[in-house]
Amino acid sequence: MVARTLLMVTAFVETPIGLVLLVSPALVVAFLLGVSLDAPAPLIVGRIAGAALLSLSVACWLARDDGPSRARRGLVAAMLLYNCVAGAVLANAAAAIRLVGVLMWPAVALHAVFALWCIACLRTGSANVSGRVRTNS
Repeated sequence: MVARTLLMVTAFVETPIGLVLLVSPALVVAFLLGVSLDAPAPLIVGRIAGAALLSLSVACWLARDDGPSRARRGLVAAMLLYNCVAGAVLANAAAAIRLVGVLMWPAVALHAVFALWCIACLRTGSANVSGRVRTNS
């Protein structure tokens, strides 16, 4: 149940961010980093990041009703990695490089919360396989 809620909330949170990154990466960068994007290369990379977030959202949404399985555990583990790395990259941009927009620290906090939630799901077993899976082969 806990992993199901995590997957649904992740889909709801990451979908609009992915869509905005696809349409206007400069807007997301302005709110997160407090700078403007003018060159085409960062805009392309931002759009690719948007596509990646949409892919994560779709995977989470489609897996929300799956019972405990290796695939669900893998998805939650991948989300843990994503949230840890994204939070660390954003925190480094704010602390070391001094790129801070109005949404920077809330985004860092949100990634930290999602990372802790992923850890809780992996530790409690709500994303784990609850026994041997039988196959008809």
